[in-house]
Amino acid sequence: MPLNLPDRLPAIELLKQENIFVMDTTRAHGQDIRPLRIAILNLMPIKITTETDFVRILSNTPLQIEIEFMKIKSHTSKNAPIEHMQAFYHDFDDMRNKKYDGFIITGAPLEQMEYEEVSYWNDLQEVMNWAHSNVTSTLYICWAAFAGLYHFYGIQKQPTPEKVFGVFPHHSLTPWLPIFRGFDDEFYVPHSRHITLPKQEIEARPELQIISESNEAGVHIVMARGGRDFFITGHSEYAPLTLDSEYRRDLDKKLPIQMPKNYYQGDNPLNPPIVRWRSTANLLFTNWLNYYVYQETPYNIDDIHD
Repeated sequence: MPLNLPDRLPAIELLKQENIFVMDTTRAHGQDIRPLRIAILNLMPIKITTETDFVRILSNTPLQIEIEFMKIKSHTSKNAPIEHMQAFYHDFDDMRNKKYDGFIITGAPLEQMEYEEVSYWNDLQEVMNWAHSNVTSTLYICWAAFAGLYHFYGIQKQPTPEKVFGVFPHHSLTPWLPIFRGFDDEFYVPHSRHITLPKQEIEARPELQIISESNEAGVHIVMARGGRDFFITGHSEYAPLTLDSEYRRDLDKKLPIQMPKNYYQGDNPLNPPIVRWRSTANLLFTNWLNYYVYQETPYNIDDIHD
């Protein structure tokens, strides 16, 4: 089944070129079925790239999904055309009275700032509180994972000696959970961050469960509320060349940056990357949609509550 996306969203044509089946709103309204309603709060600066990454990864499911992109008024994107934001994004104030089966909050390039220094921190806290009682299951990705754990549980981020940058092997601590159905014993996930989570502080909170980690990259996924919340430090949704683009961008800016680990063929940046994470990424999001959204959400979406 396809994704139901807003008419004329640029990701539609990009993904059709990859033979991914997507459907615009006009066509979807002709089908007599209740799609899953998924909201995405996109905090990344390059909106269209991030939209395409998440639409691509959410498309690998037999479920019909209706996606809405959210923005918060106190955050104005400097890199996305205003026409794009007006056409495809809705203010949180216009969405707050709705219920959603699933919700994704993306990362943001804010990891070295204190949370309270972020211009839209108060508004983001309001959104996270809203999600607790209006969404069946929420994914907090990268910076959003750190922000969510700080907001709800007071878990402080910690700086890393050097950037966690590359594609790292991981293992599950709870392989019986449905979120890991079909995963290999060792699986790969891209990371790109300067911060990490304090494992001992998380383990001291009985409400939180570390369910996967990496010996090199640290804590990967923290689960809360029985799967109502997943805090994910990696970027399984990344396209093959995303880390390459980040690496070359920082080189051009003369910023201190190490070559991404376990990424290029032969560890040579003149070679293309080896995509080791695609199957894991598809399983992660498909399992989330099936077992923690579709299987748990009520048919009457208005019955979602805290």
